[in-house]
Amino acid sequence: MVGQSSEKKPIMSFNLVLLTMDTHLNSAATRAQVRLQKNIPGFNLKVHSASEYSASETSLVACKEDIATADLIVVTMLFLEDHYLPILEDLKQRRENCDAIVCAMSAGEVVKLTRMGKLDMSQPASGPMAFLKKLRGKAGKDKKATAGATQMKMLNFIPKMLKFIPGTAQDVRAYFLALQYWLGGSEDNLFNMMNYLMHRYADDSKAFVKKNIKVIEPVQYPDLGVYHPRMKNRLSSDLGGLPTVIPDMRSRGKVGLLLLRSYLISGNSGHYDPVIVALEAQGFQVIPAFAAGLDSRPAIDAYFMKNGKVTIDALVSLTGFSLVGGPAYNDAKAAEEILTKLNVPYIAAHPVEFQNLEQWGGSDRGLMPVESTIMVAIPELDGATVPMVYGGRPGAAKTTCQGCEQRCTFTEEHNPQDMFTCIERTAMLAARVAKLVDLRKSENANRKIAIVIFNFPPNAGNIGSAAYLSVFESLHHV
Repeated sequence: MVGQSSEKKPIMSFNLVLLTMDTHLNSAATRAQVRLQKNIPGFNLKVHSASEYSASETSLVACKEDIATADLIVVTMLFLEDHYLPILEDLKQRRENCDAIVCAMSAGEVVKLTRMGKLDMSQPASGPMAFLKKLRGKAGKDKKATAGATQMKMLNFIPKMLKFIPGTAQDVRAYFLALQYWLGGSEDNLFNMMNYLMHRYADDSKAFVKKNIKVIEPVQYPDLGVYHPRMKNRLSSDLGGLPTVIPDMRSRGKVGLLLLRSYLISGNSGHYDPVIVALEAQGFQVIPAFAAGLDSRPAIDAYFMKNGKVTIDALVSLTGFSLVGGPAYNDAKAAEEILTKLNVPYIAAHPVEFQNLEQWGGSDRGLMPVESTIMVAIPELDGATVPMVYGGRPGAAKTTCQGCEQRCTFTEEHNPQDMFTCIERTAMLAARVAKLVDLRKSENANRKIAIVIFNFPPNAGNIGSAAYLSVFESLHHV
């Protein structure tokens, strides 16, 4: 038509999709979205958690639809086949048609989908990436540092090293900066990560996105520290910063708590705070500590020991993971060494991560197979005892959960995707810790030991029978 312009009209919407294993950063991302929409009216954020879409066909369909229209995709922590296989083909199809896709800390098939400017991880490593692989290999030979500490040190060092190298190195740097933003997953860092990636990779036809963006470096938080809800800023690298809730003269003992840093900096600690309060109600001095990686040894060495001496009477992990390694693997030998050094009762309690409390409480099955494996079986290889559920996400926006008989209440303002605790189970956990500490401090003569012997099939003639074993003789020696 005469006079009609052939120029493309600028696109006035931008769709960013976050895909990750669980929901612990969802509320921080949602708060960041509100801030972004004030600066970028056409900005849309969709967050999908594998723990939800892997269990719901409706959620999976919605996830696939959002991937199909995404301008920028960020994928993290998808290493279980049940989590990445349902959407792998969708990611592959969208890969070449979106502005960028960032895949990290996931299965190899997923990480290879990363495409950011000149960085294409589906191609053989060359240039900066090849150099970084060699560098990572050399860093891994440092026996003095833990794997987690080495990785965090490298993560902070690499962007500084690549800052002034042109070409593909700048996209490699952007990849590691995105990792820094994500691992420091506060509202500010998620806000800045999305700003940064849009500013760098949004197509020219979406110039409106870049107009009001101010790029800010990742906010740094302590890699190692202590936490308490009553403490100023809640986080500190200084043990002396913890409030004195229970004085020494009234203390029943000290309990070391291991927490996940990611939950703390995202402001999603609703499952940790009540446990701290319940233990303090039992008369304990509580030392809640965290390490940046999934290796708890640095936190144990820094806050549960002093001058080579153990300062706690019990160790409780609330992470839901193995002591050294995390969800994907564990180093049971390393865990055995540090637990032998501590020589105190070790309990690994866990929140339900891949379902909510309503689903768990109303289920005959209880824990899902993946939860039983990651949160119970693998920690037991370390030497963990007394596994139990103490919290999780409440689920639907109701005023009660079905996680315990007391039907715990939470406010209407509580985000159903944020963590929560069952009152009954938090109290039970604290009581169990108290009994173990009291038992440890008691005299041998006052302790009672029960021994269960073999009796199957149940019959008086089968009691204590076991092929080639002298059961009663062994029992006598015990």
